[in-house]
Amino acid sequence: MPNRSRLRAAALTATAVLLSAVLAGCGDDDSQNEDLSAQSLSWKDCPAPSQAQGGGGAPSPLANGDEWQCSTMKAPLDWDEPKGDTIDIALIRAKTSGDESKRIGSLIFNFGGPGGSGVTTLPAFGEDYAKLRTRYDLVSFDPRGVGRSAPVKCENDQQLDAYFQQDATPENAAERTELLDDTKEFNAACEKNSKKVLPHVRTTDAARDLDLMRQVLGDAKLHYFGISYGTELGGVYAHLFPKNVGRAVFDAVVDPTESPEQGSLGQTEGFQLALDNFAEHCASQVEDCPIGDSAQDVKNRIAKLLKDLDSKPITGVFPRELTQTAATSGIAQALYSQDFWEYLTQGLDQAYDGNGQILMLLSDSLNGRSENGEYSNLTAANISINCADDKPRYTAAYVERKLPEFRAASPVFGDYLAWSMISCTDWPVAGSADHPDVSAPGAAPILVVGNTGDPATPYEGARKMAQALGQGVGVELTYKGQGHGAYDSKNKCVQSAVNGYLLDGKVPAAGTVCS
Repeated sequence: MPNRSRLRAAALTATAVLLSAVLAGCGDDDSQNEDLSAQSLSWKDCPAPSQAQGGGGAPSPLANGDEWQCSTMKAPLDWDEPKGDTIDIALIRAKTSGDESKRIGSLIFNFGGPGGSGVTTLPAFGEDYAKLRTRYDLVSFDPRGVGRSAPVKCENDQQLDAYFQQDATPENAAERTELLDDTKEFNAACEKNSKKVLPHVRTTDAARDLDLMRQVLGDAKLHYFGISYGTELGGVYAHLFPKNVGRAVFDAVVDPTESPEQGSLGQTEGFQLALDNFAEHCASQVEDCPIGDSAQDVKNRIAKLLKDLDSKPITGVFPRELTQTAATSGIAQALYSQDFWEYLTQGLDQAYDGNGQILMLLSDSLNGRSENGEYSNLTAANISINCADDKPRYTAAYVERKLPEFRAASPVFGDYLAWSMISCTDWPVAGSADHPDVSAPGAAPILVVGNTGDPATPYEGARKMAQALGQGVGVELTYKGQGHGAYDSKNKCVQSAVNGYLLDGKVPAAGTVCS
């Protein structure tokens, strides 16, 4: 998760791009959507992404020369008034590369966040799913409130720079007041600039959009690949439309049984575990670990760096300085993938010499900031969707009582993620539930893949999701690895199981373990 609301899922491509410059309707009744389900999509060449989507150039052709195609789908702004105002849902696809007679349908991806643009993320990882493209059109979308789909707008770029520079771990009354005031200002800006859409960005709304998308794409069943928050969206869809579930895979699984507080505490433990694993890995290298003599030394030096930055920031990306908050979020971003551990090592090594550039770039990636200083609407959408979904509202006094528990879970991330719980305190829209309902009796099997080293969606969530989906629906597979998610780790066992189900309908045995 890309901000203080909860660190659920960050697009990893942005990190690589940034660093390369430096380092070289309840139930199954479709009748209410009768008119919109009959709409015809007009597919065209994709434009360059908008600022809200993250900017950059138009997607490059696939390896075989095929072009990505984009379109928009009309959906009701308010699903309780399906004949009322509509919004545009941005879509992208790559048509199947295989024999059309063996085509199964469309495979719809949601890469998480919430707040991530599927229209920009799918092309970035498109070749990773080349095998799946042999029998599916690969499709993704910007969920409502995101990117080009009625994007939520809150603060401007200059205000966001200040927002991410503030002290997110207050240690006295003055710092606490400043954090609370800044959070109120951000939330008020969201209400001022996006009042019309804020009540309609709940996950249940996005799930109904998914079912409309299924119909418009011409599929009898929804074939789906959900990652991180995308697993929550998929679970909610399965609950609302169990008879419409086709072949579905959940990877990097959100625990649907947790309250926001439990989710934040679970992430605190998850990121600490990932940091422990990073430190052990560095210390085990044949060559000297440049950031510590032992795993404990690595962690001690990180803790000292963060403590020092609280009172004395260092040079970051001019003219901004690397603060304690920015460094913490930069470290968190690097823990999303083992591929980024080398960046974290270099970033820490630099920071100990007074140069915070790499850690700042990692932090920028987590927060959706591009090199030109423009922000995507990742943070605005992330907070808006979480706050529309999550019913609990936590006070500063409540957070302070919980700090010892969070600090015990992680001396590095405890305060940071505990104080994240105030993000929704002054939100203008009431949250809908303590946690999502994903029970889906009668649905087709859903393959649920958990990664034992996942920092953002801890491994235990996969079992909870499989159980909550119901007997005969959730089928759990374990990957003993590192990073956020399993399929993109390139582990052959994981990919064979996922491909076997999506392509051939072969459900792996429950409890299968890949390492």
